[in-house]
Amino acid sequence: MTCADPVEPATWRHVPNALSLVRVACAPVLVLLAAAGQQTIYTWVLVPALLTDAADGWIARGFGLQSKLGARLDSLGDSLIWCAGLAGLIAFQRDVIAAHRWLIGAVVAGWMLENVLAWLRYRRLSSFHTVLSKIAGVLLSVYIGVLFLFGHWDWLLWLAAIASVLASAEELWLLALLPQWRADVKGVWWLRREANP
Repeated sequence: MTCADPVEPATWRHVPNALSLVRVACAPVLVLLAAAGQQTIYTWVLVPALLTDAADGWIARGFGLQSKLGARLDSLGDSLIWCAGLAGLIAFQRDVIAAHRWLIGAVVAGWMLENVLAWLRYRRLSSFHTVLSKIAGVLLSVYIGVLFLFGHWDWLLWLAAIASVLASAEELWLLALLPQWRADVKGVWWLRREANP
């Protein structure tokens, strides 16, 4: 293949799932680094792990490689990396948590409630991947990356937290609307439009 040849979709087929598995593998390493107080190494593992979330989704959508397995791996990777991120906040950013405990608590509570209820309803993570949850995920990833690399930006935390709470609320609404599990639901508006074309 020369540089001018187009990239075949088959070349990318396993990349999104591999990136999700990278997040799954990084999560316990990050928790151990947080517990050991290794902030510099933690940061340099965390930031690329957060970037893989955007990359796997972009590749999967760009090449039409979405699958139920991919959706579940992506959700698992996201959940584990957010737990590892929370461990890092507790280990290294206690002043930020103390100053914004209600805001951060609302984000964590909304995320946990949605995951617990999805597990009780479907016996799996919801994997809805709504538009709003993708926006919230990007904003939270950017905030956490900025926090560990440059320090706290108040406006960015508020923006990410509000998007996250709204995304959790929409996913709870979807749990009420969908009796059977379905991956990759864009959101309540799209679901209603689908039901009433």
